[in-house]
Amino acid sequence: MKNNEDIFKKVISHSKEYGFVFQSSEIYDGLSAIYDYGPNGIELKLNLKKYWWDSMVRENENIVGLDSAILMHPKIWKASGHVDAFNDPLIDNKDSKKRYRADTLIENHIEKLISKKNKEITKASKKFGERFSEQKFISTNTRIIEYITKIDLIKEKFNSCLKSENLEGLKNLILDLKIVCPISGTSNWTDVRQFNLMFGTNFGSTNDIESKIWLRPETAQGIFVNFLNVQKSSRLKIPFGIAQIGKAFRNEIIARQFIFRMREFEQMEMQFFVQPGKEITWFNKWKENRINWHYKLGIEKEKLRFHDHEKLAHYANAACDIEYDFPFGYKEIEGIHSRTNFDLESHSRLSGKKIKYFDSKLSKSYTPFVIETSIGLDRMFLLIMCNSIKEESLKDGEKRIYLKFPFNLSPVKLAILPLTKKNDLPIIARKIYDDLKTRYHCVIEEKDSIGKRYRRQDAIGTPFCITIDNESPHDNKVTIRNRDDMTQDRIYINSINNYINDKLIY
Repeated sequence: MKNNEDIFKKVISHSKEYGFVFQSSEIYDGLSAIYDYGPNGIELKLNLKKYWWDSMVRENENIVGLDSAILMHPKIWKASGHVDAFNDPLIDNKDSKKRYRADTLIENHIEKLISKKNKEITKASKKFGERFSEQKFISTNTRIIEYITKIDLIKEKFNSCLKSENLEGLKNLILDLKIVCPISGTSNWTDVRQFNLMFGTNFGSTNDIESKIWLRPETAQGIFVNFLNVQKSSRLKIPFGIAQIGKAFRNEIIARQFIFRMREFEQMEMQFFVQPGKEITWFNKWKENRINWHYKLGIEKEKLRFHDHEKLAHYANAACDIEYDFPFGYKEIEGIHSRTNFDLESHSRLSGKKIKYFDSKLSKSYTPFVIETSIGLDRMFLLIMCNSIKEESLKDGEKRIYLKFPFNLSPVKLAILPLTKKNDLPIIARKIYDDLKTRYHCVIEEKDSIGKRYRRQDAIGTPFCITIDNESPHDNKVTIRNRDDMTQDRIYINSINNYINDKLIY
């Protein structure tokens, strides 16, 4: 694939062609930033959920699950700060009529400067070879020093505006940096203004103002308001966690980049309750735990990085993101936050209900502090698609596109392919399918040449194809083809399961 833009276009077109992701309501011209998951997409999504749930709940005796409602009492969002503070700073270009997030425009400008700086370093490294000292070059090269100084100055002004909610300052910074609209190429900007991202709806049969409630913008609050219910019914002791997978809704004005930023999406969150004063220790433990979770999926370490927050949310005393190098740049896939005791205290204050934990070891009650890990399921889905799509040229000049999924995430694990419909080959295929279907998600495919069938299975990421040929009724053997290197082995039918288990490396 030629470049990052080509890769991303290929992911989008491949997702539709092979039944992973469809535009929602497409026959009515669709809804912006709303998507449906097709037959292969839902399997991949379910496998991602299971992988996360098993690692978070099944493997930790002090973490349990919850499924809270999407519709909740409106006071919950007042207590959480979403009613007053869940806003994005937006700016419009008067010429193109397009709307942008002001902070994203500035962040993208900073990323471009960082990219230019890194290109200079890479260029010098190639020029000087083994004699090159990156540290010395950074500290002595005039151009690099200018880049670093400029980047630091922009960051300082940017963070100052964000912390003080100085919207005029954000606009002035955009103008000073000569940031233009990508569509019109002009800097004819409106003022920056705040826009609340929550979707409202009416509860009950009237349209009275009292009946207005919100679609939840995050799943975390359902965990906080159920803290005592879960703790008492599960008899859990601090430290412990509550995990949840569920839908959330945000009225994103700048929805873009396929399924990366959507208005209806799914989160996989875990809130871990700890003793006050120990939150930073646990914050660092969960940072390491979560980055290792991604590494175990076979994602290259150089494609993942931590991004520590310089501006903290109103509820946090420490926060960082795990970012992945998408074809459109490094973007957040998971957040790890030390939320202090803000949420539990806020809900206790507004509800008038006491939300405390009695610590028998300390013989006292206190409001626990919380470490949050929150991962976007749809973003993780996109990460896996971008990370897995491969293209190679074969000896005959043909190109092969395949999805190199980890085995446990592959929508289809085994494709069973009778070479023809003669000589009882479909009967043998059906018997193999019936023997394996309770352990693996299998499919039987009979249409087209074996080569075309291989290509289709490669395109949906099926790790192994089992071919039943005309010799199979006589020697009780089949041919198993490996997706990644296309090697083939002839084995006995009754040894298929052992063969697959031996071959699995992830």
